[in-house]
Order: sequence, then structure tokens, then C-alpha cells
Amino acid sequence: MPEPSAMPIDLGARFDNAYARLPEQLFSRVEPTPVARPSLLALNRELAVELGLPPERLASDEAVAVLAGSRSADGAEPLAMAYAGHQFGHWVPQLGDGRAILLGELVDSHGVRREVQLKGAGRTPWSRGGDGRAGIGPVLREYVLGEAMHALGVPTTRALAAVATGETVLRERPLPGAVLTRVARSHVRVGTFQYVAARGDTEALTALMMHVLEHHYPALLDADRPALALLDAVMQRQAALVAHWMSAGFIHGVMNTDNCSVLGDTIDYGPCAFMDDFAADRVFSSIDVQARYAWGNQPAMAHWNTAQLAQCLLPLIDADKNTSLGLAQASVDGFDALFSTCWDARLGAKLGFAAGALEDPAQAERIRTLGKDYLGLLQANEADFTQGFRALRDIETLRGLLDTDPAPLEAWWATREALLEETGTDRQAAQATMRANNPVRIPRNHQVERMIEAATEGDLEPMRALQAALAHPFDEDPALAAYERPPTPDERVQQTFCGT
Repeated sequence: MPEPSAMPIDLGARFDNAYARLPEQLFSRVEPTPVARPSLLALNRELAVELGLPPERLASDEAVAVLAGSRSADGAEPLAMAYAGHQFGHWVPQLGDGRAILLGELVDSHGVRREVQLKGAGRTPWSRGGDGRAGIGPVLREYVLGEAMHALGVPTTRALAAVATGETVLRERPLPGAVLTRVARSHVRVGTFQYVAARGDTEALTALMMHVLEHHYPALLDADRPALALLDAVMQRQAALVAHWMSAGFIHGVMNTDNCSVLGDTIDYGPCAFMDDFAADRVFSSIDVQARYAWGNQPAMAHWNTAQLAQCLLPLIDADKNTSLGLAQASVDGFDALFSTCWDARLGAKLGFAAGALEDPAQAERIRTLGKDYLGLLQANEADFTQGFRALRDIETLRGLLDTDPAPLEAWWATREALLEETGTDRQAAQATMRANNPVRIPRNHQVERMIEAATEGDLEPMRALQAALAHPFDEDPALAAYERPPTPDERVQQTFCGT
């Protein structure tokens, strides 16, 4: 195995690592494990430029070696983060980065600090007997899905690069190894707070909270109770995130507290999936045997996760335990209202209503009922979620999609038309709102699986084609019609897998 060079590589921008200045209980310093023959699979040139990294330099052999973990980068202080978590509701006091290593941070072109992490970079103290590696399938899956979510406007971690290792990893079968370079505003999770709170380490808990506030919520530093303000902010972002997920038909699959970002970004794309035909109880994840994280359960699970954060922050909210508990409980109890506001806006926009139409409580209630009834129509007809909303542009298209009993559809359409009129919604404006909120193309599961199988055999063209098709998901393009179609019965994917 090659040894990493002692001379750091200049990637065009120098790393910092504020997380490395936190108490060392929160992480372990560890170097990535070098790989045999690193080679570039994919490079996100747009993101590279945003991070101040010249794409040509990133594509060089030396830089690819950095992205594979075989060489060090200028200014990087590699570390694996410690965290705990509730996994499917069961408490696990020690998890941590078992195959991910944080190199450090770069300041992007907007002045935002972005963390750069290698996934699949080798063993860490939290590998729990694993090899710390990743197969090409999970790496390219996260690359494509993360970038597709970004194109949909959903807050998410992003992929900078995917690199083949030239080595084999053993899962259900031998697979080509790969490393993902993941970029996030922060990798701090609810589980990170749980890790130190469970150990009664108030000093480290305070340091972690201040790190999050200073770097990501600076306006909250002057709040009367910064810890309570942080809880409120995380709840708001989680409510908005899950509403956005659901409006795209997305099911995360593993909404454990260790996968719950305190910045409200989508993190970890293991067994996630997008729905084809709509069902509120739809589950794809093979490990979610009790449907805990079904499409319709995601708001309740986000509520539950933020309640765990509230429990962690109790010692920092107020010195008096009863006062702290009362304030935290009142905050957590407000989650449902936060989510309803976010969901009403998302669903209303998918139906063509501008935000202003929701300001009147009576109108908002009618739009809410209209949306609920439409989801019921989709489910009763086993209709495709994405096509079902895109078809709202005209009644003829909709009739072609919902081709069973026409009476419920006709009644629903008449109700919607009347409500558009009553809310003063211009028809052209409604069409524009729907086009901006109802994608034509999503990462359909069968297309993702086909891409992974091809890449496993050395063919990257399906990945590149899929990624190009998903880059502008709201724009109609006849040349990309194949990526709009739902799967045929024999193409349908019933389960997705974590791949770790």
C-alpha cells in the first residue's frame, strides 16, 4: 500500500478546520488510508469553482490522490467526528464516522464556510469492525442523488468528486471501491449533541453549541437564551426540509438522529428513494421493517428527532431545571404548526396557488383540503406522484392519467377552478407557479439502479446521462422523455439498500 507523501498538495485553496479546535472528546484525529490506484470517476466542476478550487487542478493526478485519501491537502487537519444516535428509535450511545474523514473547511464564493469530507476513506476509531471503505454503487448513488436534490432546490450536502480506488470491497459480492468527496455547510447532527449530552459533558456541549451558533447561526448569539433560539431555528429548518422532501415525493429511509442535520440539510443517501405511484405509507428502505420512516411519517419523525435535541440542550437553556424543561417543551410543541405552515405552502404551490392565497385562514383551510383530496385521488388511482402534479396544467392531460371513475376528478377540478377564482389567482400565474414547483424529472429508482449496475461493470455513461437529465428538472425537453417515464412493472424497484 502506498504511503501518503509528507508534502501537502496545493489544491488552489487552503483548508482550515474550526471543528479541530473543539474539545477532543468530539472527534478523533485520523489520516485517510491510502488506496492502490486512484482514478477520477466524476468531478463537480461547478461546485469546485464555487469552492475556489480550479477544476483543472482537481483533475490532476496529485489532486485525485488527495480526493482518494492517498495524499494530504494544504491546511487539512483530518478527523473523524464522534456522535451517538437513536437508530429506528433505539438508543446507540456511540456511533461516529466509521468511514468518513473530515479534511477541513473552505470558504466559498458566497463567504460561507463549507466542510469537505471523504466518505469511504478507511477505518476510524468508530468503524465498529468495518473496513471503512465504500463500493462504487453507494458513492455514485449519493453523488447523483445529492446533486439532483440540489437541482430541485432542496437543502442538501453536495458531491464534489467521486474517485475509484483501484481496490475491491466485499459486500454481498466483491465490488469496485470508491471514495466520495462530500461538501456540507456542517456535518453536525442531532446525534453529535446526543453524544456529549449523554456523557454529562456540559463543557463540550457548550463548546459544540457555540461552534454551531458562531459559524451557522450568528444572529442567535445575542438571544436571551441562545440554546433555546438554536432549538427553535433547527426545528424551523427541519420542518421546512421535510415539507420540501415530501413535495418532491422523496423518502429518506433512515431518519435516525445521527442523520438529522442541525442546519436542516439532507444528509446521507443510503436507502432513500423517490416515489413512483403515490401511497402515503410508501416505504423502500429494506431496514425500515416497521415503516417508521414512511413518506407520511416523516413529519412526526422530524418532530421526534428535534425533541431529542431539546433534551440535549436542557442544561444550556436555563439554570433552573423546571424552567428549562418548560421552555423546551413549549418550543417542541410548536413543531406541528411549523410543519403545517411549510407543507401548506409547498402543496399549495404545487396546485398553483401563490403564498398570498394562504394568508386568509379560511382560504388556507380550503386549499389544504383541496391538496389532501388530490393526494387521495392519486392514491386511489395508483397514479404517479410526479406526473400527477405535472398533469395539473389541463384537465385533458389529467383525465389521461387518472383514467378510472371520472366523477371524483371532475368534481375536484371544478372545486379547484372555483378556488383559483375566489383567491384571485391568475391562470397564467398559476401555470407558472406549478411549473416552478412540479418537476418533470426525478431520480427514479429504476434509473438509479441501472446506473449503478452499469458503473459496477465499468460503464459510466448511464451515470453521466442520468446526471445531465436531472440537472434542470423543471424544464421540459422532448429529448429527455425517457427519464420522465415511470418504470414498467418489471423495472419497478420495491426495496432500496443502505450499501454500507
